[in-house]
Amino acid sequence: MRYSQHHKAQTHQRIIEEASTRFRRDGIGATGLQPLMKALGLTHGGFYAHFASKDELVDKALQHAAEEVDGRCAELFNGPSALHTFIDTYLSDWHLTSPHEGCPLPTMSVEMAQNGNRSAITDNVINARLKQIQAELQGPDAEDQSIVLFAALVGALVLARGAQSEALRGKILEVTRTSLKASGKSA
Repeated sequence: MRYSQHHKAQTHQRIIEEASTRFRRDGIGATGLQPLMKALGLTHGGFYAHFASKDELVDKALQHAAEEVDGRCAELFNGPSALHTFIDTYLSDWHLTSPHEGCPLPTMSVEMAQNGNRSAITDNVINARLKQIQAELQGPDAEDQSIVLFAALVGALVLARGAQSEALRGKILEVTRTSLKASGKSA
């Protein structure tokens, strides 16, 4: 049975969305194509009707994640105390426990770099956040400060997600959040 182009496009998008969720939650390597397709009620062989390779799917899933996060960040940076709101949200319990909905960088960028599968999309995600942070900072070194601040946010989230102790996870987030907001660099 042949499916319409519309049906194929919808299925293609469903695969991207599910992969985006799973790659952010579980990592790229831990996300097998067969379980991914099975979760969608599709066959493993059907994957290749939509994508030439898993690498192609990774790029499209990362792009999808970036677009989701861009929308959330646009809202966060559009309000009062935007940078403090962004810091609070990035280092929140929600973001700690919901990697499948949050920023793809803490989960995906390390794995992509280790596999030599760097993506221009990753640079776009990084640069978009740096631009938003820099716009909130004052002074001639705002560009450098934005890099330090964002690196601290991503690093703190990675460390907190890796910690076994709930108390340690919370402490990492709280201390980093408080320090970044009090440093004067996030005014």
